[in-house]
Parts: sequence; C-alpha cells; structure tokens
Amino acid sequence: MTRRRLILAAVIALLVAAYFLTGADEVLTLANLQAEQDRFQAWLAADPLTVAGGFFLIYVVITAVSLPGATLLTLLGGALFGLGWGLLLISFASSLGATLAALIARTLAREPLERRFATQLERINAGIEREGAFYLFTLRLIPLFPFFVINLVMGLTRMRLTTFYWVSQLGMLPGTAVYVNAGRELGQLESLAGILSPGLIGSFVLIGLFPWLARGLVAIGKRRQLARRFARPSRFDQDIVVIGGGSAGLVASYIASAVKARVALVERDRLGGDCLNTGCVPSKALIRAARLTSEIREAPRYGVSAGAPEVDFAAVMGHVHRAIREVEPHDSRERYAGLGVEVIAGDAVLDDPWRVRIREGETERVITTRHVIIASGARPRVPPLPGLETIEVLTSDNLWQLETLPERLVVLGGGPIGCELGQSFARLGSRVSLVEMGEQLLPREDRDVAGELEARLAEEGVSVRLATRARRVLSDDHGGHVLEVEHGDEHGEAHLERLPFSHLLVAVGRQANVQGLGLEALGVETRGDGTLAVNETLQSVLPNVWACGDVAGPYQLTHASAHQAWHATVNALFGEFKRFRVSYRALPAVTFTDPEVARVGLNEREAHQQGVAVEVTRYALSELDRAIAEGSTRGFVKVLTVPGRDRLLGATIVGPGAGEMLAEFTLAMTHGIGLNKLLGTIHPYPTHSEAVKATAGVWKNAHKPERVLGWLSRYFAWRRGPAVEKAAESAGEQATEQATGKATGKGGQ
Repeated sequence: MTRRRLILAAVIALLVAAYFLTGADEVLTLANLQAEQDRFQAWLAADPLTVAGGFFLIYVVITAVSLPGATLLTLLGGALFGLGWGLLLISFASSLGATLAALIARTLAREPLERRFATQLERINAGIEREGAFYLFTLRLIPLFPFFVINLVMGLTRMRLTTFYWVSQLGMLPGTAVYVNAGRELGQLESLAGILSPGLIGSFVLIGLFPWLARGLVAIGKRRQLARRFARPSRFDQDIVVIGGGSAGLVASYIASAVKARVALVERDRLGGDCLNTGCVPSKALIRAARLTSEIREAPRYGVSAGAPEVDFAAVMGHVHRAIREVEPHDSRERYAGLGVEVIAGDAVLDDPWRVRIREGETERVITTRHVIIASGARPRVPPLPGLETIEVLTSDNLWQLETLPERLVVLGGGPIGCELGQSFARLGSRVSLVEMGEQLLPREDRDVAGELEARLAEEGVSVRLATRARRVLSDDHGGHVLEVEHGDEHGEAHLERLPFSHLLVAVGRQANVQGLGLEALGVETRGDGTLAVNETLQSVLPNVWACGDVAGPYQLTHASAHQAWHATVNALFGEFKRFRVSYRALPAVTFTDPEVARVGLNEREAHQQGVAVEVTRYALSELDRAIAEGSTRGFVKVLTVPGRDRLLGATIVGPGAGEMLAEFTLAMTHGIGLNKLLGTIHPYPTHSEAVKATAGVWKNAHKPERVLGWLSRYFAWRRGPAVEKAAESAGEQATEQATGKATGKGGQ
C-alpha cells in the first residue's frame, strides 16, 4: 500500500473512531433529534450561516466516510431549513459526499481489486463506459438500494467522477425531497419506517423503472418511425437474408437454417470467400510445400542425405489448387441448398431495411426479409504509393494465379500475411526482401516474440527491413522496377535505398467491403478503419440490419467470423427475448510461420497499454524433451496470470505446433481453468503439449509455500531422529573432507 493510501486509511479510521467514541452515533437518533429540535431551531435563529455551513460540512463528512446518520440528518435539515433551503443544502451536500465516498473507495481499493479480479471488472467497466450513467440514474431513483453501497461500488469502476456527481445530483433528488419534506413534521414522526410507506416505495420503483420503460418506448418509436419512412412490408419472404458467402455468411446461414428459419444467402462470386479461395486454405497448402522444402535442406542434421530440393513451382501451385478443390464441397451451393438455404448468385443492394434488391445477370428481383446480415468480407488494401499503378501488384487475392516462381520478391508489410508468404517464397527459392514500417514484425505481438521470427527469417536468407517506409516505385535502367524505401540510422538521419524486384507483394492490411450495398443511403455508418459501425450485439444503427465477419472487424480471422456469425444470427432471430454480447477475451490467433506464433488473451504489450497488472511465467522449449529429440528447440511459452493467482489472462506460444498447443490454454481461459488444474492434468510423454504442463509447473514452483516446506523439513528431521541426524552430519563432514582432499591433490589413493 502506498503512503497516500496509508494516510487516507488512517484519516478515515480516526474519523470513524471519533464518531463512535464521542457518542455521535447516540446523538443521531430520531428520539434525540425530536427532543433537541427546539435547541437546534434556537441555534439557527442566532447564527444561521454558521449552522447552515456546519450542517453542510457534517453532512458531507458523514456521507463521504459512509457513517450511519445521513437519513436522520436529512430529516433534521427539513425541520430546520424547510423544504426549499433544506432540499438545496442536502442535495448538494449528499452529492458531494457521495462523490468523495466513491473517490475514497477508488483510491483505497480499486487498484488491488483490478489486479485480483481483472477479467470480471473488465466486463463491468465496459458496461459502465457504455451506459453507466443510465444504470446509476436508475439505482439512485429507487431508495431500496442503500446509497452508501452504490457510492462504494461505483467508486471501484472506471466511471468518471464528474459523471458520477451530476447523475447522483439528479437521481437522488426525488428521494431527498421525500425525506426533507418528512422532516418538516419531525415532531410527529414515530419511526423512520413510517416515512416510506409501501405505496411510496412502489411509486419510487415505478420512477426507477421509468428510464427502462422510456428506453423501450424509444426503441419502439424508432422502429415505427423507420416503418413509416420506408413502408414496412405486411409480410416477408425470408426471416433472414445474408449478404456474402464467406466464412461469416456461411455460418450465419447454417445456424438460421438449423433453427428452421427461412434464409437466403446472396453471393456474387464464389462461396467460401477469402478463406477457401484466396486465404487460409491456399496459404496453408503453400506453407506445407515450403516447409517440406526447408526440411529437405535440413535433413543432413539428422544423418539423412536427400540432396538439394528441386522445386517445380507449377506443381506446387497445382497442390494449392487441389487443396482448394477438395475443401470446396464443404462450402458448396449444393450442401447449403440441402440444408434448406436459398443460395442466390448475384449482387445485393438494400432498397430499405426490409427489401433487398438482387441482380442475377440481366434480371432483378426484390426479396422482403425481417432481418439482414451483412457479411460482405474485406479485400487487400493497396496504398496510394506513387508508381504502383505502373506495375501488376501482387496481393493475397491474386498471387495464386502465378505460374512461375518470383525471382526477386519484395513484400510490403510485416504482419501475419506478409511474414507467412515471404518466408514461404524464400524457402521455395525466391530472393525475398520484407519491408516493415514499424520497429518489429507482427506489430501486435510482444517484442521478444517478434525477435524469434526475425532471427529465423534472417537465417533463411530473408532480408528484413524494419522501421523502413516505402516511398515510390521506379523503373530501373534494365527495364525492371525498384522500390525506393526510406529508413533512419542510429543518428536519426534518413537514408534512401532502392530494392530491385521482379514481383511486389502488398500485404499492408485489408479493408472492409461496404461500397455498393446501399448502406450509405440508409444511414448505416462506418468506423474510422472502414468497418461497419455495430454495437456489441453486432446490430447496426438500423434495428434489423446486422453485420459480422471482416466487414464488422475488429479481428479478420475465420474463426472470429464464425464466432460473430453465431451472435449476429441468434440476436437477429431471438433478440426480442435475449441478446448476447460478443466477447473476444478468449479469441485465439495463429501466425503460421516457422516458428509458429500463437496467442490467446492478453500479451505483455496489451496489458501495459490497458494498465492491467500481470505476472509473467516463461518456459523455454529448449527444456522440452520432445523438442530436444526432434532437434527443434527454438521458441517458448509465455503465460500471463493475475499476480499471485493461477487465473489466466493470456498465453503466447512461439515454436513448432504452437497453434495446436494453444488450444489447451484457450479452453482453460474460456472455462475458467487455472494453471493448478493444468498442472494436475496427465499429459502424454513425450509430446509438445507437455510444454503446457511444464509452464504451469514453472508458475507453481514460483509460488511454492516456503513456510510450509520449512515446517515439513523440520518435521522429517524430527522423524529421522537424533542418531540419524548425527550420522548424516558425520557423513556430510567426511564427504566434504574427501572433496577438499581431491581438490588439493592430497586425499585418496
């Protein structure tokens, strides 16, 4: 505890002690106030400013320290000052005191509680940030909830104190008015319970429920206004129209059809989207071929001579397209039609929230639907780089049409796509330069994680250019092209360099496909990064228009798209009864380089940015028996936990099979399984998954109960008995003498 907290805690303890030791708790009783009412009135008449100021100050202190007596002081204020002045004084004093109470709770307890209950408070704070003023206002209106409890609990959240103050000022007015008004009849009151009759409490409850009722009425009003604006159909052809047949759209269609909703899926290109046709499937097929090439080169390490690998690039691409064809039936029109989905090949445009106009070749038709799910995906972002228009730029969309291996490949962008493809082409025989504007590869990962990958790429001949900005594309003197880049030296001076290339691969991110859907005319907004603006339930500003997948962000991952698709579909179909907020707390992500980089939850970079206290446990794969046996010991496991506890906040794995090992940590985070239980789980030997248990063991060793172990040491010494103890000492002395003799060359034969 810091010095400031200690001083504050001491001051509060003194105030509480003084309150009870001086008998103030006995003074602040209804009977005593009634008996002394005339004296209080005389004091007020003699010196009104002093009495009013003293009353205000005492009220603030009692409320700030959460002492009993605020209710009785409110009654006294009504008796002394009347309804008008009494309400004015007490309203401001109670709000100021409540704010100080929240500040005290925040200063003393929020930081340690956030360290201990980071995950739970993260969700609470997200709700507070979203609509905390609304909840606080509701609680303030209902006197069933003790105000001092509300003060302390809200102080532990991240609600702004200014918001807390003005909401409290307004929300406590009705209850304060009732008590102040009752105080005008202080002499006739028989008990505090008589102030709040059942009828009055019921009225307050209705007042407290009013904001919720108002919110519902506003929502109904918005829907009716929307219906008047766009002429809501009297009947609908479909329950849901899904626009986009990629991962998100396919999952949404599958879920809707599984619960017997009527659903139409509109896709203008190929079903399966980026994942099947240009992303996950082809890239992993290419990575497999590249890894095999690397393994052949490294075979002599294991005593196997296979010669230099010969790469037939056309055959490699044949393997890639064969993988696409074999996976394709899983996402086919026939499969989804068999599930009851109406699959439509065409372009979809929203005429209004309930009507989707579909162009199929030369024909058009309009489908009416209760809900629309936008799952239109994203496409590679191509920066406005001077000279780029003069060449054929490769992206993750079109590089699969290559027929010959690029001789010189420059990769622009050091994110997951750029690293995966850059390493693969280097292994297949291309001379690769990788240009990254940031200080490290994989900008979202920790520096030590990126360092492992950077070292591996350098070993394999990839020229990694960090902190380097692309300026323009130029033609060289031989009819080829160069990329002019700028980078700084250790003195901060900028230097220009020209990187020749036969092919330029741009991998600087992806942008959402939002144009041409009619969304702008309907008022559906986009965020700064170009994704559709949706709330935590994936609902847009239009109540029946939802979005999921890459078009909604923030994570452009196939499994994230599927995760969102479930939420969007269930919320659309059953949102009148219950809605589910999408959570990314246990969302895994894998970069399929060598070594693989896999992560779930927080890493150190994010924990620092969010101000979350963490404990870091690290286990090197060079200690793992299976890794040693296979001669592949590069990498580590890094786990973040709540300080002093085994609860997981995040895990990062760098090494072979990292993506597969990550599943155990993802399961643990999803279901609240701590490191102690992972340590107690039997893992087969020798496997890579043992690294998970070994990491839990490292954490456990750092938290072993030293005091208990000390007691056990003395207990076992006692059990061995004095003779055994003496013999052990003698044996130890003899061993020491022998060792000393050997060291000096004087002992033994």
